[in-house]
Amino acid sequence: MTEESKEECGRRAVPVDDAGGAQDAVFDAVAFVGEALAPFFLQDPVKGDAGAAFEAVAALDPAAAAAEWPFVGEDEARAALSLMVEGLAAGVDDDALVWEYRRLFVGPGRKPAPPWGSVYTDRECVVFGASTLELRAWMRAHGIARTTDEKTPEDHIGLMLALMAWIARNQPADLDDYLRLHLLTWAGHYLDELEEAAEHPFYKGLARLTRVTLEGIRAERGLDVAYPRFYR
Repeated sequence: MTEESKEECGRRAVPVDDAGGAQDAVFDAVAFVGEALAPFFLQDPVKGDAGAAFEAVAALDPAAAAAEWPFVGEDEARAALSLMVEGLAAGVDDDALVWEYRRLFVGPGRKPAPPWGSVYTDRECVVFGASTLELRAWMRAHGIARTTDEKTPEDHIGLMLALMAWIARNQPADLDDYLRLHLLTWAGHYLDELEEAAEHPFYKGLARLTRVTLEGIRAERGLDVAYPRFYR
């Protein structure tokens, strides 16, 4: 068996019955992971409305959940999910969990891994950089409405995961271009930075699970991504 074949065997496949069903199953799986992961990047564990999502992860059996998680080899999924479950052992309202979310995503201090794409791809490392405006223009051209106010950059990792799910469910013909041109260009780099910066097992596991899942989606869709220069 070649190394490429081993890699394919290690990745969690999406079960299908036929060619049309194959496409539908993949789109459903992409939507599922986007919807499952996005709230943890967007919501404070206690002040947001994702409490039920946090509680659901806390109750997981990592081995059983890993066997069902799409696009990722079972060992990789189990390792990441185990970290997330471990991080919730003290409860969703644990001060360490809450303060880590705020340190990583809210501030007011300097964020060690800012969650916006243009911070990494813009020479000046700013929000609302060129890549943000390109994403905004792409959304407008494809009839996709913004879900945030004008002061909120669209290229926040949580918003982009949620958008991935929406596109997979509602405009699947646009999914590959969205992934290839906008999300996958920077997400892996950012998630590496987030995993390194995270000091809490939940967010370390979240970064790892999201990164390997997006890589699995890229491989499943056979996407050739042109990665930009990263300035941070």
